[in-house]
Amino acid sequence: MASVVVFLVALPLCIGVAAASGVSVSLGIISGIVGGLIVGFLPGSTFQVSGPAAGLAVLVLEFTTEHGVELLGPVVLISGLLQMVLGMMKMGRLFQSISLAVVQGMLAGIGLPLILSQTYALVDSKQLGAALKNLAGLPDLATDVLSDGQKGGALLLGGLTVVLCFLWKKVPAPLGRVPAPLVAVVLGSLAAALPMFDVKKVVVDDMLDAIDVVGPTDLGGLLDPAVLMMIVTFTIIASAESLFSAAAVDRMHTGARTQYNKELFSQGVGNTVCGLLGALPMTAVIVRSAVNVQAGGKTKISRVLHGAWLLGFGLLLPGLLGLIPVTVLAGILLHAGWKLFNPPAFIEMWKADRGEGIVMFITTLAIVVANLLEGVLAGLAVAIVLTVLRMSTMTIRRSTEGDFARLELRGNATFLRLTRLIDALESVSGASRVEIDARGIVHLDMACLSEIEGWAEQRRKAGAEHVSVLLRGDQSAQEAAESAVARAQIDPEQSATAHSEAIAAHPHGAESEPVPQFAARGYVNGSVHLADPHQPQHDHNRNDQHRGRPYVHGAPIEGELTDGLRPVQPTFDEPAYYQPWYSGPVVDSRQWDGRGDQPLHPYDEGHFR
Repeated sequence: MASVVVFLVALPLCIGVAAASGVSVSLGIISGIVGGLIVGFLPGSTFQVSGPAAGLAVLVLEFTTEHGVELLGPVVLISGLLQMVLGMMKMGRLFQSISLAVVQGMLAGIGLPLILSQTYALVDSKQLGAALKNLAGLPDLATDVLSDGQKGGALLLGGLTVVLCFLWKKVPAPLGRVPAPLVAVVLGSLAAALPMFDVKKVVVDDMLDAIDVVGPTDLGGLLDPAVLMMIVTFTIIASAESLFSAAAVDRMHTGARTQYNKELFSQGVGNTVCGLLGALPMTAVIVRSAVNVQAGGKTKISRVLHGAWLLGFGLLLPGLLGLIPVTVLAGILLHAGWKLFNPPAFIEMWKADRGEGIVMFITTLAIVVANLLEGVLAGLAVAIVLTVLRMSTMTIRRSTEGDFARLELRGNATFLRLTRLIDALESVSGASRVEIDARGIVHLDMACLSEIEGWAEQRRKAGAEHVSVLLRGDQSAQEAAESAVARAQIDPEQSATAHSEAIAAHPHGAESEPVPQFAARGYVNGSVHLADPHQPQHDHNRNDQHRGRPYVHGAPIEGELTDGLRPVQPTFDEPAYYQPWYSGPVVDSRQWDGRGDQPLHPYDEGHFR
């Protein structure tokens, strides 16, 4: 049953894409047959259904208009061979790494020219050429429609087709399960038989006569640079559209996932065969694939059989195709183009991330103005620049107290932020004691590192009392002192001695702020403190404001921290609410929030993180 439903959707799409591509409708059906009978058997994806793609229709039309239909087969053939090579080189997964904004921009850039071209076909007129020409010609087209009754009738029939495609999804089952394109073709063909409609019909050729097998003499035209560029374009776009479709289809079912490299190879086999037969290029088509999943397709049989039904129809009932109005097919493709263009996606992307929204817009605009390949490359270039700029984000916090100044750097310090770093360094040049804390820098390139070290050396030579630079993994004097205290036995006199010795031993310990004789580190309101054994003890109970804080300023601490593993025992007895603190390299210790189930901050090597 699933194969029949897919066939009913695929048939009008094959015909419509062929008509939009400016070639015989038989070539569209042949591509659909290859997508079913050949690609359907091959590994890669179980649910994807392949056939002529609406996204390549405008490209094919432009190519055949300039170079002729005779050269289409060789171009598709070479594109298919390149896809097979890419699949064998395991390049399929690379298409998953492309920016989502570029992907959506590419789809929109495919959809908008398709809409513009099918607007002309909707009124039985010939399009002018590229997207911008078609856009510029819309006012004249509107004038022709108003002055020509035949074009007005075509517009009415095609417009009703578009409305039907948009609203059919709201029709309840079981009637709503019938594919909208099939309903549009049947009703449109019946309406076109009425005397009030004088519209163009599909021109049908014999399918076997339409086959033009490529021979060695047909390959000479491939040396043209424009033709070579089209081969690259077909290869990239057909591969991308197929693999993007695979990702979307995988989200629709719970069966086997797509094997991207094998799927890319299979698509290459299909396009190689299509090229040999002189047919249209094919891709995996999201519309057919989605219908296959929704109709209950579980194996490859449904997509293979849909190709068999296309073959039988093309051989036995080709005359029925001559009853289909061109404007109806244009309406179906205009609806497909609108779904590709998807204007709400621009708004959603802009709201989610304005930078990505700009990438999406530039990709679409470049495709419409230039061509598909150049537009995608432009979008990728903008996306890379945006990523580099974001990876170079660096925050600088400056604090001063008397003649002491401190710069705290976080993020990524690259040459792109060198000017800002220089300005920050110059802003603290007047201080006699300076600490540059760069431990929060994830990536520090040589340009910024050299600038920091050079500036520090200059300040020392200029007579600065103290200039220190802390890089990732370094400790300040205060932290080194606290770490030493934590590793000593918790005895007031011993801890005070250890604290003093640690400060004296640190390279910059003499410049640290004086610290009273604390026994151990505690926490108040999320801040790091040292517990002072000489302060009066607080009343720690369940209702106390300090509930859930393991060590509150002023609480005596007992126990040992020498081995880095044994917990400190607080003087109060509420272990369920007051979790012990560990010193040393233990990273699983926690501070808890008082409910006993919400960890706040882990500790790494005895330091508050």
